[in-house]
Amino acid sequence: MFGKKKKEDKVDKNLPEHIAIIMDGNGRYAKKRNRPRIHGHYEGMQNVKRITRHASDIGIKFLTLYAFSTENWARPKSEVSYLMKLPGDFLGTFLPELIEKNVKVTTIGHLEALPSHTVKAVSEAVEKTKMNTGLNLVFALNYGGRDEMADAFQHMYKEIEAGVLSPEDISADTIDQYLMTKNIPDPEMIIRTSGEYRLSNFLLWQSSYSELFFSETNWPEFSSDELDDLITQYRTRERRFGGLSEEG
Repeated sequence: MFGKKKKEDKVDKNLPEHIAIIMDGNGRYAKKRNRPRIHGHYEGMQNVKRITRHASDIGIKFLTLYAFSTENWARPKSEVSYLMKLPGDFLGTFLPELIEKNVKVTTIGHLEALPSHTVKAVSEAVEKTKMNTGLNLVFALNYGGRDEMADAFQHMYKEIEAGVLSPEDISADTIDQYLMTKNIPDPEMIIRTSGEYRLSNFLLWQSSYSELFFSETNWPEFSSDELDDLITQYRTRERRFGGLSEEG
């Protein structure tokens, strides 16, 4: 709908700067086709490539993808093992294109708890794209919103004990600086696919004024056209941030 963004195009101020997506429905996609769940995860990975390309082409600055939550460890070991292989497979085939498209890869979450081969693949992508200035592709890996806030509060407590921080100086802006997303703007849009209607511990602090969109489409089938349609819906919403509308 929006077409490929040309270098000489002016920035579209009506586009959201940051879109975050809860990529749900890989298992449902596979089940509908009588295939194992890992087939759905593989197809979901292919769709990450398609949506990343499109977000880059239309001028989105930040795209955060909920790739693996702190709760996903409870899944069967064979499924978790496959999910831990996906970042390496994904970046092994897609990293040259990300570099060519000027995409910067970053992460939020506790990578230190992931297998070494997963950490190596992700760290290499982060290092090789760190100077890129286009789309910021943020993978939430071993991420949970409650854990993020607990970590932030522990860090602040330690700095209060050390005399670096005063309790009286703590504000919402202060807390922002102790979160994993301190260098990332809050998302204007959060999209969840597959017909579920919850945030599932994703960006709990950062989503306070995000516009929420829920799609019935399973993630592997979520298309760039549907993303464009949701962006069009976003443009029609009046974001008041707790204030009154122009009509009062």
